[in-house]
Amino acid sequence: MTQTKLHVKSVGQGLDVVMLHGWGVNGAVFTALPDLLPQYRFHFVDLPGFGESHVVAGDINDWLASIIANVPKSAIWIGWSLGGLVATLAALKYPQHVTALCTISSSPCFMAREEESWPGIPPNVLVQFATQLTQDLDKTIERFLAIQAMGSQTVKGDIKQLREWVLAKPQPQFTALDQGLDMLARVDLRNQLPLIKQPWLRIWGKLDGLVPRRVIKLMPNLSNSEDVILPKASHAPFISHTDDFVTALDGWLKKR
Repeated sequence: MTQTKLHVKSVGQGLDVVMLHGWGVNGAVFTALPDLLPQYRFHFVDLPGFGESHVVAGDINDWLASIIANVPKSAIWIGWSLGGLVATLAALKYPQHVTALCTISSSPCFMAREEESWPGIPPNVLVQFATQLTQDLDKTIERFLAIQAMGSQTVKGDIKQLREWVLAKPQPQFTALDQGLDMLARVDLRNQLPLIKQPWLRIWGKLDGLVPRRVIKLMPNLSNSEDVILPKASHAPFISHTDDFVTALDGWLKKR
């Protein structure tokens, strides 16, 4: 099968780093990073149907296959939120392509599972988003951006920055937004996490409104994993607490 050509913006020189964004936005959310980390070659992927990338039919495995076909064959993968879920699956399914993994504000299972005491997004919230998508696309994305900054001390500035970068590219396709919500609702990688053998940095915001901090304690404590919790950050720590985020990421990247 011929893979869809995705939009990937490559910036800088050095170690290859693949960057995957979250739901409702695009690769432009990482705009500030190349100037702060000039010693790396970043590959900012617009996920299928977001930004300047075409829609890819199917599920998270189909998305991942398209990304694999459009990025360097050996790289560090960094994923934020939904992008972290995709990057985690990449480390499991294509270990030869992923030399190291970093997940930012990302859960292996975003949906709350009350019967298993697993914290996450309440099912009714995702149902509401799915319903609102069909009614008012712009308002739904705007609301989601607000939730991502919830809890941050610089919430207004965070939303403004997110909006400016996101709106610089084409609006996401409805199909892609719907696919992404389905992934957030259905994908569960919890049982597979101990199979990850690559170095794994997990960055969390203690005030995250989407990934509860209780998730951190439930993650497997692996010899190759490392957790960094930013005490005053929310769901987008690379925007609200850029310096702290860059310090943590750079320290880890230098070990690679």
